[in-house]
Amino acid sequence: MEMIFDLRNVSYSYVGRINALKDICFKVNQKEQISIIGSNGSGKSTLLAILDGLIYPTVGEFYAFDNRISEEVFNTIDDNEFRSYFRTRVGLVFQNSDVQLFSPTVFEEIAFGPLQLNLTPEKVKIRVLEVMEMIGITKLKDRSPHTLSGGEKKKVCIATVLASNPDVLLLDEPTAGLDPRTQLWLTELLQELEDAGKTIITATHDLEFVEQISKRAIVMGEDHQIVMDDDVEKVLNNLELLLDSNLIHEHMHIHSKFVHEHLHTHKGKHIHEHDTECDLSSTRIELLLARELE
Repeated sequence: MEMIFDLRNVSYSYVGRINALKDICFKVNQKEQISIIGSNGSGKSTLLAILDGLIYPTVGEFYAFDNRISEEVFNTIDDNEFRSYFRTRVGLVFQNSDVQLFSPTVFEEIAFGPLQLNLTPEKVKIRVLEVMEMIGITKLKDRSPHTLSGGEKKKVCIATVLASNPDVLLLDEPTAGLDPRTQLWLTELLQELEDAGKTIITATHDLEFVEQISKRAIVMGEDHQIVMDDDVEKVLNNLELLLDSNLIHEHMHIHSKFVHEHLHTHKGKHIHEHDTECDLSSTRIELLLARELE
């Protein structure tokens, strides 16, 4: 199976002194479904930016498709062919949709990527209409992106990336600000893209979403280092790790496919209530909050 990415002892710091990533090492193979999880500020977005070739490691080496990715490579005339190849194979959906949207209409927004692929105007039109139909936003084609709701903007952003038909899809906190219906739509879309053979890497701290869309989880600690890289089920069952990484509340426990809630009284009496178990394989996970008993 083809190796897509290879990060070798990658570190990154902003303005040379604010550490965002420390000694990151992992590989990504074709068709993998990976979630990068961690609390806010752990370095997830910075890591996706490196994987998308938007920024480059301060220390260490990053390889994509057997080529080292660096500022020199991407800005060298002789490597324009590889840069174009990289951009057609890797697409990033930003956390903030407004950062990604800039065209006057939704149609023009989605057409921008295919136009860079030297397709004929007729082929671009066909591709854009097909993607809008797949995403369910055809009725928005003449709207200005900045007049749309948050969920509609997210769909347009995903459509702009899919219109270029990348092999690798990077998503930064894709469920942020989405209503439950749109979250379910996104989950089903990513499952369909998995079936189509796409490599999908998602940065999130939404553990429910992770369990539904990924096979592998990479956990970023608050010290900006990888603290675990393993099967999703093993990661979600490691309660101590999730607590230390600030991903769950100390009173919420995840055991295999069940959620257990620990109730605490003000006097310190500890109650383990198993009646709150719910089968997470058939229902959407609700992360149960501890109730304080008066």
